[in-house]
Amino acid sequence: MSKKKPLILVTNDDGITAPGIRALIEVMNTFGEVVVVAPDSPQSAMGHAITINDTLYCNSIIVDKQAPQKEYSCSGTPVDCVKIAINELLDRKPDLCVSGVNHGSNSSINVIYSGTMSAAVEAGTVGIPSIGFSLLDYAQDADFEPAKKYIKLMVEQCLAQGLPPGVVLNVNIPKLPENQIKGVKVCRQADAYWQESFDKRKSPLGRDYYWLTGEFINKDKGQDTDEWALANGYVSVVPVQFDLTAHHAIKDINTWDL
Repeated sequence: MSKKKPLILVTNDDGITAPGIRALIEVMNTFGEVVVVAPDSPQSAMGHAITINDTLYCNSIIVDKQAPQKEYSCSGTPVDCVKIAINELLDRKPDLCVSGVNHGSNSSINVIYSGTMSAAVEAGTVGIPSIGFSLLDYAQDADFEPAKKYIKLMVEQCLAQGLPPGVVLNVNIPKLPENQIKGVKVCRQADAYWQESFDKRKSPLGRDYYWLTGEFINKDKGQDTDEWALANGYVSVVPVQFDLTAHHAIKDINTWDL
């Protein structure tokens, strides 16, 4: 008896027509049955936001007439896409959820803002092995060809090995030709942050408005971090857990006079 092909849910935060998700779909079609549920417009930096005070729309669409996958565009956030896929659109639980490929980095502190990673985390909360992929290139015409080799490698291993309970993978790929990528490093998240500021301006009507700006600061000198790996030509793989409990702090807090 032939083994049933894995069911793979594909989503992102850049929108269903973004070049990154089209590259990801192409690779996923080599592994199994693909269903795409992704935002109908860009939803970058939405984090784990969900829609609770507005209606959600989800429409079956055809982006590529030659491709075999089913596709749905959703009016909500990346997390909305995963929720509605699992609860309404799919006839069984996916064997894998992949999110991306994001246009730009989701390394270090960026993971908490990322709609790409939040979609993967949402799938992980219901026991679906999940991977978020990002390419360190913000350009609309970014070259995703070098990334495909590493997407395929990570998916092969994830399907074969599985993931520990409560863990999803955050995979970032450097902006380099394939022959210059040195390999894969399993890393920790770098201790880095954004030094933020706001560009204050005035509208033609005299109202103040603001643009968020900032500088990325990495004071972490460790050579076991995602930032080090990416800066040195490696694909970074960070296992991310969605249990936010600071287990190491419980003992200290229990010494308080509570």
